[in-house]
Amino acid sequence: MTSLASTIVEEIKPIGHASIPAKVGLALVLAALADWLFYGQRIGLSLTLFAILLAGVSALFNHAALDLRRALIGSAVLVAGLVPVIEELNTLSFLILIASLAIALLLVTNSETTGLADRARALRNFVLLGPFRFFFDAPQAFNASALTRGIARWLLPAALSTVFVALFAAANPVIEQWVFLLNPKLILQYVSVPRVLFWGLMLALVWPFIHVRWRRKTNVTTAVADGPVPPQLPPLVSVEFLGPSTILRSLILFNLLFAAQSILDGIYLWGHVALPDNLTYAGYAHRGAYPLIVTALLAAAFVLVAMRPGGPAEKSKVIRPLVYLWVGQNVLLVASSILRLDLYVDIYMLTYWRIAAFIWMGLVALGLILIVTRIALNRSNQWLVGVNLIALAIVLYGCSLVNFDAFIADYNVSHSREASGKGLQIDINYLLTLGPQALPAIDKAILLRSGNPESCLVSRRDRLVEQQRRDLAWRSWGFRSWRLQRRLDAQAKDQSGNPPAG
Repeated sequence: MTSLASTIVEEIKPIGHASIPAKVGLALVLAALADWLFYGQRIGLSLTLFAILLAGVSALFNHAALDLRRALIGSAVLVAGLVPVIEELNTLSFLILIASLAIALLLVTNSETTGLADRARALRNFVLLGPFRFFFDAPQAFNASALTRGIARWLLPAALSTVFVALFAAANPVIEQWVFLLNPKLILQYVSVPRVLFWGLMLALVWPFIHVRWRRKTNVTTAVADGPVPPQLPPLVSVEFLGPSTILRSLILFNLLFAAQSILDGIYLWGHVALPDNLTYAGYAHRGAYPLIVTALLAAAFVLVAMRPGGPAEKSKVIRPLVYLWVGQNVLLVASSILRLDLYVDIYMLTYWRIAAFIWMGLVALGLILIVTRIALNRSNQWLVGVNLIALAIVLYGCSLVNFDAFIADYNVSHSREASGKGLQIDINYLLTLGPQALPAIDKAILLRSGNPESCLVSRRDRLVEQQRRDLAWRSWGFRSWRLQRRLDAQAKDQSGNPPAG
């Protein structure tokens, strides 16, 4: 706890710098620009422009630390993070952009961190503690007196308390009444509290990129004294608790249990044998998919602990094959989970959560295979974490470029009862919730149903068309929306035989 507290203090305590006033002024300019671009506006291309400008300002104030090779790598990382946002702004692409900005800044301005652990620690401190530094550094722009320093010490607690009270008031009507008794309307006539909080948030977010500060490594020398070597601390997991004998018995039982589960899946899922009474394939598939994934995760955790590098079981010629067999059964278990979910989707259609489940199951299967690879190649757990993070980053980056709204809508319409003769009827209400990207599938669904949609359905579809039109404004422009508009224009031209107006 003491070490954690000292780390936080070192991260957020102010460090004098001659350019602090200029940096604070530019941070205010960026906050004003963010107000113009984002506050009360639909966000899209504006976020890309702001991110590019923020990166340019960061490079301007930190040019002394720039190295051509690291600058090129950082620029490539930033460009890769901008692509998903240009394609379509959503939660995933936004998180990818934030991660790319932080990683690019680390690569360009911090040459001391070379290992994965050091870089992860630096990024953790940057994300968690960096935004708080503005409230400690900014007072240096004004020849702060003791009173100013005292106010600065209370500024962050007061700001966070205000945010918490606002959140509590939104969630609890009793607190909302107490806040109302304070009668803040007299002040709010002249000052917009949400806007002030927005400015404070933007200043806190842009400051770490302008006033870049990384913790420097400290060289610690240890004097070796003559005398007996002190006893080593006991390991986290004792030999008695996870010794070779215990691991061997566990693996034998686990393999037998998993074999029984795999046999049942082979009979009912892969062999299509009739299920017991009062149980459908959809129910069987739905009940088993997610618990099996949890089981696989627990199994992976056990293998990592039992086969830890340097542990007593790692070199065992008996335990190692049993681990391979058990992990193989877990991979088969994940494959069964994917099949269960696929059977469920065939009947109850596709949703975002079911797509996420497919992707998650694939990552779990890959993680299990990588665990076997680590054991077989005698790699470290750090290598395993790094490879898994690379795989996760590739998958998330790929997902940010996939138009899931259109994919889900097309799949559900193509596999509906109206189109294929089986499955459920088209759920138009759900398609409408997917947004403008579902418009081509919605039009196809309308034709499949009757060709004469109800007036309420027409009005809801028109609202999506209007939303699509607003998405083409330059602030919210996205390449995906632009492609959709071209498709809608071509569709309208084919239906009318004339080019679309405007």
